[in-house]
Amino acid sequence: MKTVAIIDYGMGNLHSAKKAVEHVAPDATVLVTDNADTIREADRVILPGVGAIRDCMAEIRRLGVDTLVREVSQDRPFLGICVGMQALMSRSEENGGVDCIGLFPSQVRYFGDNLTERGERLKVPHMGWNEVYQTIDHPLWHGIPDGDRFYFVHSYYAEAEGNAEIAGRSHYGVDLAAAVAKDNIFAAQFHPEKSARAGLQLLKNFTDWTGTC
Repeated sequence: MKTVAIIDYGMGNLHSAKKAVEHVAPDATVLVTDNADTIREADRVILPGVGAIRDCMAEIRRLGVDTLVREVSQDRPFLGICVGMQALMSRSEENGGVDCIGLFPSQVRYFGDNLTERGERLKVPHMGWNEVYQTIDHPLWHGIPDGDRFYFVHSYYAEAEGNAEIAGRSHYGVDLAAAVAKDNIFAAQFHPEKSARAGLQLLKNFTDWTGTC
């Protein structure tokens, strides 16, 4: 039986993620846990995240989750969600600048207070459904049409330009990395657990994925 560990460091949408994974993989054991040994023993690991990156990274470092993430993401499927994705980047300009875990070299940028598109001002945070265009053929995109919509809630975004590890692209005033991937890691800015059919398909693909492409 598969075991999926959702890392609990006090800053994630834990209940919704757990219920969504249980729905798509009823044969799996889904654990919300802060126990390092339990996480090490899991077949698959999810790093969720909501809130300010300064607070997230403070808890991640206090609990040693940064070291644990570097370890477990090397040899099993690993999924980052929303701020959990941003935490995997090198640095965020939120809260005056915060160093992140650094598994991806991208910077996390603020949309800005004057974000516009075709002369119209866009609301920040970016909140709602938006198209995601797949930039690589990845097992987590299986059964999901290119350009399908996913649910976003964020004021900061990982850069798309120059990002060699981008897996999906979206646009909200600027091009942004909707998903990134390398080796056993896939991370999404959107919330698959809130993204209806497409999001559930992605989570199912994650529970079926054996790692790497």
